[in-house]
Parts: sequence; structure tokens; C-alpha cells
Amino acid sequence: MTDKIIEILKNSEADAYAVTDTVTEGWEFYFIRHKLDQNRVRDVEHIKVEVFKKSEDGRFLGSASEEISPTATEEEAKKIVDDLCKRASFVRNPYFELNKEKVTIENKKYDPKQMAKDYIEAIRSVPETEGEFINSYEIFTEVCTRRFVNSEGLDVTTVFPTSMAEVVVNARNDDHEIELYRMYNAGTCDRDNLVKNITDTLKFGRDRLIAKPTPSLSKATVIFSTEDAGSIFEWAATKMHASFKYRGFSDWEIGKEILEGAQGDKITIKALKELPNSSRNSAVDSEGALYHDMDIMVDNIPKNYWGDCQFRYYTGVKDSFIAGNFYAEGGKASEKELRCGTYLEPVEFSDFSVDPITGDFAGEIRLAYLHEDDKVTPVSGGSVSGNLTELMKNVRMSKELRQYDNKVIPSVVRLENVTIAGVN
Repeated sequence: MTDKIIEILKNSEADAYAVTDTVTEGWEFYFIRHKLDQNRVRDVEHIKVEVFKKSEDGRFLGSASEEISPTATEEEAKKIVDDLCKRASFVRNPYFELNKEKVTIENKKYDPKQMAKDYIEAIRSVPETEGEFINSYEIFTEVCTRRFVNSEGLDVTTVFPTSMAEVVVNARNDDHEIELYRMYNAGTCDRDNLVKNITDTLKFGRDRLIAKPTPSLSKATVIFSTEDAGSIFEWAATKMHASFKYRGFSDWEIGKEILEGAQGDKITIKALKELPNSSRNSAVDSEGALYHDMDIMVDNIPKNYWGDCQFRYYTGVKDSFIAGNFYAEGGKASEKELRCGTYLEPVEFSDFSVDPITGDFAGEIRLAYLHEDDKVTPVSGGSVSGNLTELMKNVRMSKELRQYDNKVIPSVVRLENVTIAGVN
């Protein structure tokens, strides 16, 4: 069907086009406790078509997109393409060009059934007790075959794995019972990380049962040691997105220090072609641009913008792509060296978010550990907040690293003078 659609596009009024045909073979398992409740196998195909139309003076390029069913007739497909051409003619984006560089790749083979088996074995190996146990879990493993074709002659097919495990854990004592939900994304199963994450979650559930109200600390040292720390580095990477630069959301410039007067560890972020067990390990991005290792920022100095071809064209960026895997280098100190004095370590938020434009962040605490030298007290309630543009000037990061799906970050990030609102 994809080849028929391409022929229709060639004979249409479209000035340019892109077609993405994704076939997904998936296995799904649903467990209550460790008893299989149901499972199924999926084999689905989605064909997305994007059409581009130039304005009469050539200054603008509009676009419109829609899915066409793989079971559609040629007449139905032609009607959709004609409608897309009309819709695209009403859009007025400044002119840009699609990716042109031809690529040749070799694909690996993956087995979604084996991936699912690896997940089941990993989850069953997690140590449980009567007080902390896995309530239920769902496993989704997929192998995606994606073909991307555009009017510039690109025709590339990539094969890559994706997977997800949703896990619900319970913790209870004589007085209370709580439930915690987790979702883990990966490519193939990362057994060690999965077991560690679920084991940590069971511990967090146990400590939530005995947590005291978070005291009002005003300004305090905060250590981030969970996946939420990834939001800090996502903020820095997003500020280097070509669309952010073009739209004026980022004032960061290539070669210019981003945090003047910084005294702490400096940020170095790379886009990587591949990471072990990442869900974003594809040879090319969704627009056919070839992935390769690339410096985004080195020691607080921007090196390269990244993003989709439209905004790369507007900002004059060459040899870049829509980054999928990110690697943030660590600092000079060890975790042990950073874990000193009095500090708050939030490990469970009801929500934690960073404004990508301003750098403001905030999170409501469900569980944190108040460290006072050798004394550790689980606390709950209140919030943390601050601004990364200011606080990252004195950040300290562990030299140890930890991977969360498609990103590797320092396992511990220490910020000073974070605002802590307590329960009372």
C-alpha cells in the first residue's frame, strides 16, 4: 500500500511529501500478583502521510498530515491526498527543505517474545515480603519496522525495539496500606536497572507508611537521586533545540557561556547514536536524518543545536537531527562525598516539572529523606521549588552515572538554597 500511496503523491499537486510506514509486532502480558491474567499478540501497521505545498511566490511552505489505512482503496487514498494538498495550501510557514542525505544502514533482529520473557523473569526475581509486595504488572514489548520515504529521494527502513512495564506495588502495616505506580520504558529489557528500581520503590512504600510531616526548612540543600533529576538535564538540552532558538524561547548561543559566574560543576551533554537498552536506538530519526554522536554542550558552552529539519533549516544548522539518546557527564565528587551535612532528598513526587523556558521548577513531595549527619528521617508533604538558571551555577554532580531509558545522567545532583515549603 505504501508504494501505491507514493505513486499517488507523485501524481498529485503536492510540491513535496513524506511517508512513514510503521509495522509493529507486539506481545502483551497482564499479571495479578505473579499469576498471568491474560496475554495477547499484536501485529499492526500505521501509514502517516505528510504533504507540503509552496505558496505562489515560493516564500512559504505549508503542510498537512493524516494517516491512511493500509486497507484503503486507491480511490480512498487519492481523496485523502487531494484533501491534504488543499489543507496544506492554507498554511504559511516560512520555506524550508526536507532531509536529502541518502543513508545506508544495517538492521539488527529482535524477538518481542524473548524480550517479554526477560521482563517476567526480572520482575519475579524482585525480593518481596508480606509488607511490601508487587500487586500487579503489565508488560508490553514491541519490535517496530519503520520505513521513511520522502520526495527528496530518501527511502530508509529501520528496525528497533521498544518496551514498557507498568508495575503497581503495595506497602502495608497494621494501620495503613498504600499503593505506588511505576512505568518503566526501555528498548530491550534492562534487567539490573528494572530490579533495582522496583526494589527501591518497595522501600519507598515502606517508608511512606512511617513518614513524618516535612518541616519548613525555608532554604536548604537538596539532593536529587531519582529519575526526576533527568528533568534538569532535559531543560538544558531543550534550550538547545533549534525550534526554541528560532522562536526566541532560548537566548543560549553557540560558543557563549550559559551560566555566567558559575562556581560548581559544569554541564556537558551529548546526543548519542546508541545507548544500551534504550527505546530510542534507531539508525535515523523520524525524518530520515542519520544519527551520530554529537556534543550539544561542553562545560556550560553550547556546541550544537538539534531538532527537526524545519527549524534546523531556519537556523542554518547542518548535520544534525532529532536527538533520541542523551548523555550528561558527571562531576568531580563521588556520591558519598556529596551526601554530607544536612540535606533533603526527595524521592517521590506527586508531580515534578521544570519550565523549559524560564527554568523554574517545582514538585510536591510524597516522600523525601531528611538527612541530618547520620540521622535519616522519612518525611512527606510540602514542596521544593527554585530556578535552575540561578541554582545550576553552584550545582555539584556525582561522577557516578545512572541510566533511565534513553538518558544517562549523574546518579546524584546536589543543589544549594532550594526553597522548601513544609507542611506546617
